[in-house]
Amino acid sequence: MLIALVAAPVFALDQLSKVWITDILLRNNQPIPLLFDWVQLAYHENTGVAFGLFPDQGGWLSVGAGLVLLLLAFTYQYLLPAESTWVTIAVGMIFGGGLSNLLDRIRQGYVVDFIQFGWWPVFNLADGATTLGIAALAFHIIFIGDEPVPPEPEPVDDGLLSELLSRDPEPTSTTSSRHRNSESSS
Repeated sequence: MLIALVAAPVFALDQLSKVWITDILLRNNQPIPLLFDWVQLAYHENTGVAFGLFPDQGGWLSVGAGLVLLLLAFTYQYLLPAESTWVTIAVGMIFGGGLSNLLDRIRQGYVVDFIQFGWWPVFNLADGATTLGIAALAFHIIFIGDEPVPPEPEPVDDGLLSELLSRDPEPTSTTSSRHRNSESSS
């Protein structure tokens, strides 16, 4: 359930940001500086993978992205410690970003990228969430690994309880008298 609570907002925020930024940037037809020229909003149609690698490979990328997401689902279900909150949040970020960009590739044939930091390639919120999710998952696998299961607490030795449980049951006088009365009435 937590995985959906992480993936859904990532997906929704990325899709909404792309619609909003596309409208603004296409209307202005030029990048919008946020922090001088070092950080800016710049419209870019990415037909490749992350950071613009392998451009114009949309069909194969869509199939590949879908297969990677299926592989991640399998890995999360059967190989990763799914009870770990850290892992679940990381996988949710990867799913949300991956599904959002996959939808763009299927629907438009490209992904809208719009965040540019200096010399770094233009990216979007889905790319950022996916990258952070992969980094968090890698950190967990490398440095944390399997989280140790907390040991079960030792049972408390309650002397009185042990003594009472170890005694042979003795018939009480009311039980004996009832037993005698039932024998005499027969």
